[in-house]
Amino acid sequence: MADWSKQRFFEDVNEGDQVPDVTFNMTVQRLVIEAGANRDFNPVHHNTRLAEASGAPEMFANNTFVLGCWERTVREYIGLDGKIKKLGPFRIRTFSPVGEAVVCGGTVKRKWQEGGENLVELEIQATHSKGVASGPGPVVVSLPSKGG
Repeated sequence: MADWSKQRFFEDVNEGDQVPDVTFNMTVQRLVIEAGANRDFNPVHHNTRLAEASGAPEMFANNTFVLGCWERTVREYIGLDGKIKKLGPFRIRTFSPVGEAVVCGGTVKRKWQEGGENLVELEIQATHSKGVASGPGPVVVSLPSKGG
C-alpha cells in the first residue's frame, strides 16, 4: 500500500538509487476492467481462447495497462508533488498474461537542473517469470526542492 503522505525531494535522490518495485498481479478481473476503462475491446485482452488462437499463451495486458503500471511505480517513487515530464520510448518485449505477477521498478540514471526545474531520469522496466516484459526505458520527472 502506497503512503501518499510522503514526498520525495530532489535533494533526496542520487544517481544509482533504486526505484522500489511495485507488483501488479495480472488477474482476469484487472484485465477486463482495464479493457473497459480504455475501450480496448480486442478480445485477446479478455478472452483466453481467442488470445491462444492468436499465438499468445493466455489473455494479456495491453500497452495502456503496462504503461499504467510504469506510471504507478514512478508516481509512488516521486510523490504527489512530483511531475512526470516524459515517459519512453516504451517497448513491450513479451506478453504479460493473466496469472503472472508483473514487477515494475528501476534505477535513477541521472539528475540535473534545467530551466528552473529539478529533473531526474529514471530507467524503468517490468519483469515477470518469463523475463523482461517491457523496457528498460526512460522516464523523466521533475521533483520539488526542500528549499521551496
